[in-house]
Amino acid sequence: MNVSDSERAASTLCKNGFKLAPSTDSADVVIINTCSVREKAERKALRRVEEIARSRGAEAPLIGLMGCVAQLEGEALFDYAPSVGFVAGTGATERIPQLIRKAVAGKTFDLGERRSPFEGDLEPAFRHSARVAFVPIIEGCNKFCTYCIVPYSRGRERSRAATEILREVRSLLAQGFKEIHLIGQNVNSYRPKYDGGPEKFPGATPFSRLLRAVASTGMPRIKFTTSFPRDFHADIVKAIDENENLCNWVHLPVQSGSDRVLRAMRRGYKVVDFIRHVEAIKGARRRISLTSDIIVGFPGETREEFEDTRRLVERCGFEGLYIFKYSARRGTPAAKLADTVEESEKTDRFQSLEKLQASAQQKIYTDFLGAEVLVLAEGLSARSADDLTGHTTCNKVVNFRGGRDMVGKIVRVRVDELKSHSLYGEALGVL
Repeated sequence: MNVSDSERAASTLCKNGFKLAPSTDSADVVIINTCSVREKAERKALRRVEEIARSRGAEAPLIGLMGCVAQLEGEALFDYAPSVGFVAGTGATERIPQLIRKAVAGKTFDLGERRSPFEGDLEPAFRHSARVAFVPIIEGCNKFCTYCIVPYSRGRERSRAATEILREVRSLLAQGFKEIHLIGQNVNSYRPKYDGGPEKFPGATPFSRLLRAVASTGMPRIKFTTSFPRDFHADIVKAIDENENLCNWVHLPVQSGSDRVLRAMRRGYKVVDFIRHVEAIKGARRRISLTSDIIVGFPGETREEFEDTRRLVERCGFEGLYIFKYSARRGTPAAKLADTVEESEKTDRFQSLEKLQASAQQKIYTDFLGAEVLVLAEGLSARSADDLTGHTTCNKVVNFRGGRDMVGKIVRVRVDELKSHSLYGEALGVL
């Protein structure tokens, strides 16, 4: 979501006469897009502001903060980070050009709502990739999990009209994009006021109807993230089985394997509900890669409750797991709870779960050894100029030996080596 917002900010600025600079060293204006989900990210953004200001000295650029930290802190950021010249909240992306012009005369901020739920189409030059595009379909969150700041920084859920989504996907296909990601804080909570566009497609929910409608455009690869367990329906799995271009990957954050902790988090489901979703995914005709998120050390989490989480991870067989140590976010209900788990204990639980997942993941990755996979070659590998890199349909990172003329194409790759979080192989040909 933050990458998508940055793309749209850059597009809006260039449409209003600005030009992108090659680096912060030559820019007249530097805008930092901020994330407030974890305290570490917030601190890092504020440090970056002062680093940029110090590095340029008397020629320091006008520095702006946008995104979730900007929305939550507002005018107070001028005290926390004196070098900040303007603040643009999550709804002010389309008004950043006007903010910059005002900031030339003095510090200014805008925490207002978006004038329209989603800005217009982007030119390919502003996308983070020439082959993979993010397509926002829903913004905000109505869930109000006790630990999460997103409903306060992003506001309530607002779904984009299906006709607009389908038009953007067709446009991306015509521009040569090979893969899109339908994105949202809770992508499967998609519920537009008017469900026009996919009405001729069957489905148990607006989201599963949208998936089938987007699949009908002929876009070669379609992914979506992030799904919320309470709104996950088995019909999503059925849609993936029915449409080969709906990629076989689901990211479904469980957060804890303890019912009591899930209640304290206000997640709205029990472990048995989550297991039912996992069984639907594992029972699909196609092999669907399942990944998840876990928070360790939530206030009041006992050692036995953590062991419940370990047992759930063992049972689910996640192919990827993002583990986070609980971090209190000011303004959330959980921040008022006593943080009873010592930092050293959080670290111990983190490492224990990380070790468990690494062992399970290595066994899963072993199944790919010697197998052929289809990889969208997205560019040169960061580790070797002789290799290309890309993702499979199940979202595995694959680095492989292949010619540069393969970039932007879907390549058949034979896997002959396993890494901790990626696969390595050799190109066999282009589809």
